[in-house]
Amino acid sequence: MADIARDDDVVEIAYPPRFRIGERVVSRSVVRNDGTYNGKDIGEVLVGRGEIGFVRSIGTFLQQFYIYVVEFVDSGHQVGMRAKELCTLDHLPEDVLAQLGDRAGQLETLR
Repeated sequence: MADIARDDDVVEIAYPPRFRIGERVVSRSVVRNDGTYNGKDIGEVLVGRGEIGFVRSIGTFLQQFYIYVVEFVDSGHQVGMRAKELCTLDHLPEDVLAQLGDRAGQLETLR
């Protein structure tokens, strides 16, 4: 059995989850099947970069990381993802909203 690499020393579960159930999020990268998604071939794209979804549940992995089960609207896939792979659409900081300017209002239409 291969060793599981822990890619950082931070124990995320010592802090509150970054996202809440029902929160709108966007994928920061392409996610491919690593063999754990039934019905899809290994390497097949499950989620595209920029795809929007909703957090459906929150679990943990290796007693270190939060895993967010996200249901992606366009593909219909429910995929477990780490916080570093997601970005919120519902709770953007004020400085980000200021940079978006008039386009910030368009976020409400993204569903």
